[in-house]
Formats: sequence, structure tokens, C-alpha cells
Amino acid sequence: MQSQQQANEATAYLSGFGNQFSSEALPGALPVGQNSPQKVPYGLYAELLSGTAFTVPRAEARRTWLYRIRPSACHDQYRRLERQLNADLGPITPNRLRWNPRVIAEVATDFLDGLRCMAANAEPSQATGVTLYTYAANRSMQRVFFNADGEFLIVPQQGALRLVTELGVLEVAPLEIAVIPRGMRFRVELLDTVVRGYVCENHGCALRLPDLGPIGSNGLANPRDFLTPVARYEDLDEPVQQVQKFLGELWATELDHSPLDVVAWHGNNVPYKYDLRRFNTIGTVSFDHPDPSIFTVLTAPSAIPGMANIDFVIFPPRWMVAENTFRPPWFHRNLMNEFMGLITGAYDAKADGFLPGGASLHNCMSAHGPDNATTVKAVEAELVPHKIDQTMAFMFEAGSVLRPTAYALECPELQRDYDACWAAMGKTFNPEIR
Repeated sequence: MQSQQQANEATAYLSGFGNQFSSEALPGALPVGQNSPQKVPYGLYAELLSGTAFTVPRAEARRTWLYRIRPSACHDQYRRLERQLNADLGPITPNRLRWNPRVIAEVATDFLDGLRCMAANAEPSQATGVTLYTYAANRSMQRVFFNADGEFLIVPQQGALRLVTELGVLEVAPLEIAVIPRGMRFRVELLDTVVRGYVCENHGCALRLPDLGPIGSNGLANPRDFLTPVARYEDLDEPVQQVQKFLGELWATELDHSPLDVVAWHGNNVPYKYDLRRFNTIGTVSFDHPDPSIFTVLTAPSAIPGMANIDFVIFPPRWMVAENTFRPPWFHRNLMNEFMGLITGAYDAKADGFLPGGASLHNCMSAHGPDNATTVKAVEAELVPHKIDQTMAFMFEAGSVLRPTAYALECPELQRDYDACWAAMGKTFNPEIR
């Protein structure tokens, strides 16, 4: 999935939102010195895809000029699809929740049909909040999709995907992620027989790299490791269904051509991918360990300074060297709301029950931490340097409470005995022994 694919991709824009990037599939297709000339090269049409309001500060602006074979406006009316995403929220519950991995259906299921909404904290019409999904599919999309409600952060867990977007192609496999901007048309093709993973739909400010503060100028996810596609177009005059997600509902129209017909583009509102194995982990070399925010790959700010609408956090392979310190994540109650998934291996805070492809949800002030078996082992462990290896867990950490959907509370994957992993934690207090 690496060499040739990545050789055909350009470095992405995350080092600064004012950066402009460009690509052309035909020489001279990009106009020079003017965005919308009277006559565009090759008889193309100029079109602007704005991901932010026109008057936001320059550093926040997300927009891309597209030079395409037909304008996006060439379509008939949309009709509401019978099959919807079933994102109805379930009853309010403060309980800790955990799910087993989804079983991939045997019936033909593409990426869009395979989305299952697990939790949300805002209506899609709001300018903040997130909606979280799992996906499982066994066939490539024959249609094209775009999301008017937010950007998609895709986290594959099993099987590789080929994301054919308006701006070009990105191939993304487990241990990689991809982000598709709001409104960007794309098709998901399968590079393996079956695929499974997670999706965070961000309705608020666009994802970006976190500030490094006292860390300095290097560390965590480095801008140079983010990749965007090179221009690639489809000049196809044949029927294709175009589906959009609008205020939480799926609507479709029938086109007589491929909408993935952008011959050239320039701007910073673009799809991108990142290899999680390139994350430069920062940690302690004395005692205790830092908050999980030190593992943030991407963040989307909220209106509250220092509090994210959503953080994408990973727990990658790393060395543990802290002196006189309980090494697993400590027991805690948190203002933030944590939806966790496991891509591969085992998570260092759970001895069993948290499986690759599974998920857990710990909401605001929900007490959680390592299970009993992990705690007993950690207390008795010899504190020598050791490496946590062959693992990759992640967390969607939201600033607002994530309400599970009715589907998530009723599906067979829900572990109804999750609380039992802490039940055997006996009293070890002895006032006679310090």
C-alpha cells in the first residue's frame, strides 16, 4: 500500500491553513494568475468548494478551486432514500458501555450501507458536535457520496480502502487514517474482500494539528507526513447515482456522468491521509505519566478555549520507563467523553473483553480505568523499562456528552456485563501497613 501509491501523492496542508496546494492531471489545466477566467484551459469549468464562510480569518479559511468537465450544478432533484442511517438516539444513560467487533454481513454491502451510527452529541444541523459510526462492508461502492453535514475521519481496522475523490485517489489501510472534507464527493472501493472500521463525523470546526506548546517545534504528528492526492479525473458518460447526507438524511439523484471529473485543482480544502506509525510519541522519563492529550493526532476546537469539540487520540507502541509509577492508565473521572476503539493488538488497560474492531464509551464523570486483572499485575510488576508493542488503540474524545443510539443499545455486540471487569477489585487497605 506504500511506495508507488505514496510516490504519487503530495505533502498535505496541515502545517498551516493559509497554505495553497495544487495538482493537475493535464499540463496547463490550472489557470495562472486568475481563479475564474472567462475561458478555462481545455474547455473546463471553474468551481469553488468552500469549507468555511467567505469572511472567516484567513488562517481559518478552507477552500479549493476545482477545474472540472461539468459543473456540480448539473443534476436533477434529489429524492429521499428509503434506506436511512438510523441515527435515532436511545434513552439517556450514564452507564459505561462496551461492544464486541461487528460481524461483517454476507449480503452485498457497500461502505454507505455498512455504516452504523453508535453515538452523537448534536443534531447534524448544528455547527458543532460529532456523530460516531462503525462500518463493515464486502463490496465496492458503485455510487458516489458526499456529506453536507460534516467532514469524515475514517479509521480502518480490517481491510484496505481506495478512496476515489474529486481531487484524486487515496489508499488507506489499517494503521492509517483519512479525512474527507465536508461536501467532497467520493467513492469507497475495497482493496480487500471485507473491510471494517470506524468513522468520526465532525460537524464543527475542521480538524487540524494541535498546538505543541512547551513540547516545542517537533513531536506528535509531523506536518510533512500528511499526504494529499494528485489530480485524477473520470470522463465517463454513463449513469451513476449521487447520494448526499443532508441534516442526517440520505438523498439521491441520478447523473448521466461521473461527478469525479476534476482535471485540476488548487487550495487547502482537500482530502488527506496519515500513517499512525509515523506518530512521534512523547512521554515521561521520570515519574508518573502525562495526560492522554499528549497522544493527540488531530483536534477540532470548540468555542471554549482549550476544550476540543473532538480530539483524535492514539495509544501507539511506546516505551514505559517511569520510576515508582503505576504504569497503566490511572483510574479517573473526566469532564471529556471518551469513545475508544482498538485497531490491532491489546490495550494496556484491559486484560480481555476489549477486542480489535470493538469499542467502548465512557461519558462525562464516568469512573473507569484498568480492569482488575490488569491492576493486580501492574501493582506487582517489576518496574524496568519495557515496550508496549504490537498495538494501536485510539480515542474520539468529545467535549460534549455522547449519547448512544438506539441501535448501539440494542445490537447483539453490546457487552451487557461490562461492569463486571471491575467487580472483583477487593479491598487492600490496611491501616497497620504503610
